[in-house]
Amino acid sequence: MMIAELPISTIAHAIQLAVAPVFLLTGVASILSVLTNRLGRIIDRSRFLHGRLAPSVEIDQTISVEIKSLKQRARLIHLAIGLCTTCLLLICSVVAVLFLGSFIKLNMAAVIASLFVAAMLCLIIALLYFICEIFIATVHVRGGTP
Repeated sequence: MMIAELPISTIAHAIQLAVAPVFLLTGVASILSVLTNRLGRIIDRSRFLHGRLAPSVEIDQTISVEIKSLKQRARLIHLAIGLCTTCLLLICSVVAVLFLGSFIKLNMAAVIASLFVAAMLCLIIALLYFICEIFIATVHVRGGTP
């Protein structure tokens, strides 16, 4: 059995279809980088505050409130990172299915659309978590409590 050669135009068209989601990959990866940097800063601040608590017997109320806030922020960022990573995996799946769909004679439109919508929902929810984390991080600047 011989494998039929694919015309160059078919391969070129498949690559063209896959390019747009690749740009989306770059954007989401940039957001993921911001999120991981923020998580790193939260962890560093938390370690610093826990270091200040160790020698003292009584817990300073201000430090306790800040540690609680840091835990909330870390949880939100952690969820956002998980959703952005899931979004990236779904976008990669879209690229793979788009490319394979050019060579397999099956209608892959529903699969591609479902993967893309799922990726966008993950990104939207991740960004909502990110907004919540920013709100908590800046609440003391506005003079409130988290």
